[in-house]
Amino acid sequence: MCFDLEMKKTRLAAITGYCDRILRVAEVKDYERAANGLQVENRGQVTRMAATVDASLSTIKLAAAAGADLLIVHHGLFWNPAHPWTGKRYELLRCLLDHNLAVYSSHLPLDAHPRLGNNAQLCAALGLKTVKPFFIDHGLPIGFQSTTRMDRTRLVERLHRATGVPPLLLPGGTEICRRIGVVSGGAGEELRRAAQEGVDTFVTGEGPHWTYALAEELGLNVLFGGHYATETFGVKALARHLSDRFGIPWQFIDYPTGL
Repeated sequence: MCFDLEMKKTRLAAITGYCDRILRVAEVKDYERAANGLQVENRGQVTRMAATVDASLSTIKLAAAAGADLLIVHHGLFWNPAHPWTGKRYELLRCLLDHNLAVYSSHLPLDAHPRLGNNAQLCAALGLKTVKPFFIDHGLPIGFQSTTRMDRTRLVERLHRATGVPPLLLPGGTEICRRIGVVSGGAGEELRRAAQEGVDTFVTGEGPHWTYALAEELGLNVLFGGHYATETFGVKALARHLSDRFGIPWQFIDYPTGL
């Protein structure tokens, strides 16, 4: 996880092309501005990688300070109109160019990946076995569900241990969880969709105030583990996998938002 491997150069195009294939970037639909794939080039070589949840001026500075020339992110640069490049946006661009730092972003393709994705990794961290696809979004399932028998308090403890953040429980269902659905990030507004797919417990990142009453109405347990905290898993798993495949050292840039 640290930059302690022998220095090795790999073509940026080889790494990003491989990511595009395994994450099925061309096939997985996403929000219009997600812009999955390579968002910013460097001079063509990668010697060190960094991974983080959000591409922001702060995380880019930290990646540059760590000596990375490729930054893997879940939330990329272009959620809002990308122009004009002035003020902090100019500073961000200048930092990328001055430090030869490429940015590769994967949003829903990384959420949905059956092994490296946020949801698959979070299910594994929670000890959920024999998971099935769950929660259709943009035409494909991005989450996973598991049939089990687990005390609700135990699930809360497992989520806390997995993320390092105390989760918020909306205890709308029974104390024994029998069918648990997992969708990282900001799926809290979609409690009805989760309930319609048959789960009695829904693990996600965050949701609005009114979901408490809705969880009670639906008879649904909901665990909000934090948007950031539930989405650290995918970028770590992807960067670790790329490091193993290409022999390039990597580092996780932890920049929690508390949200």
